[in-house]
Amino acid sequence: MSTQPLPLAGVTVVTVEQAVAAPFATRQLADLGARVVKIERPDGGDFARGYDTAARGLASHFVWCNRGKESVAIDLKDPRGLALVRKMVAGADVFVQNLAQGAAARLGLDAAALCAAHPWLIAVDVSGYGAEGPYAHKRAYDMLVQCEAGLVSVTGTPEQPVKSGIPAADIAAGMYAFSGVLAALVRRGTTGRGGPVEVSLLDSLAEWMGHPLHHGMHGGVAPARTGLAHAVIAPYDAYPTTDGLVLLSVQNDREWRRLAERVLGRPELADDPAFATNTARVAGRAATDAAVAAALAPLTAAEALARLDAAGIACARLNSVAELADHPQLTARDRWREVESPVGPLRALLPPIVFPDAPEPRMDRIPSLGQDTDEVLAELGVPEAEVKELREAGVIA
Repeated sequence: MSTQPLPLAGVTVVTVEQAVAAPFATRQLADLGARVVKIERPDGGDFARGYDTAARGLASHFVWCNRGKESVAIDLKDPRGLALVRKMVAGADVFVQNLAQGAAARLGLDAAALCAAHPWLIAVDVSGYGAEGPYAHKRAYDMLVQCEAGLVSVTGTPEQPVKSGIPAADIAAGMYAFSGVLAALVRRGTTGRGGPVEVSLLDSLAEWMGHPLHHGMHGGVAPARTGLAHAVIAPYDAYPTTDGLVLLSVQNDREWRRLAERVLGRPELADDPAFATNTARVAGRAATDAAVAAALAPLTAAEALARLDAAGIACARLNSVAELADHPQLTARDRWREVESPVGPLRALLPPIVFPDAPEPRMDRIPSLGQDTDEVLAELGVPEAEVKELREAGVIA
């Protein structure tokens, strides 16, 4: 039985956001109990709504990043609409924005200006490259930042660099914005003051590049692209069986001994100088991989995984997206829920942060554009006649 509320119950967030980075951050806040009011353009809203129609007519990015939010459609370019948003911000705990660089400042919605006017407020600016420097005003889409941050240079095969299959720069920035809000809330609890928070996609992904960055800076050579293999550990790769690929990872020489003795059936390799240490196995990667491949090739994937598990060797299947959706571990742990949406219930995963002594995370509906405009404006005290006038003028929707 839950004994505590969700940790962000009672926190109000107003956000002017689009695409992935900021929406992903504020969805985490909503999951943990915060009220999140999402400001969208009346003429189409968050442009991520139009990325695709894969989720039964809704965009998959939007479904992923926007559950549990209220949608208020307001034209920020109209002074009347901007005044309404400023009134919302004045009563909020947190404000988040990821407009194009300079756009928030022109509207008076940048973190510095808002926090000067509202000392209690925590205001977050999410940008591509930061507020200053030669790249400050460059457009910063995920793939471009992956390239600028060097992620693409270490991802792929020796012949072909590739971007990550997920929007890694957006996710990194979103999670740092989320954790920045949490840290600022803790500080406000002790000081009574909010303050600005700045997060950029480049800074976030550059931090995630820690291993290859330090390897290259201090070792003189950046890790090579190795596909599914690891640049400095062997064996660490995918190996064929009779019915699919199996992945395994040996992290130390004790594990190599167990692999050689109990899986490969070649105990002599445990002490062979050409294989006994990770340095030797990496230097002779082709021979190392050949020995592993020869042992697994006659087995089915299930047989190979059972033998590896029995030997205490880390291993996995190479699952498809469809297989992830039916993963037995997620099913066994009851990680799936249904979220209401304009097209009916949609499956969604529970968020990764678990509070066993609190209610389940909030996984409320995915809003249609402007679904909550009237309700939120009524809370602000805007008369019905004025709401009607603003709607007829196209200021709200």
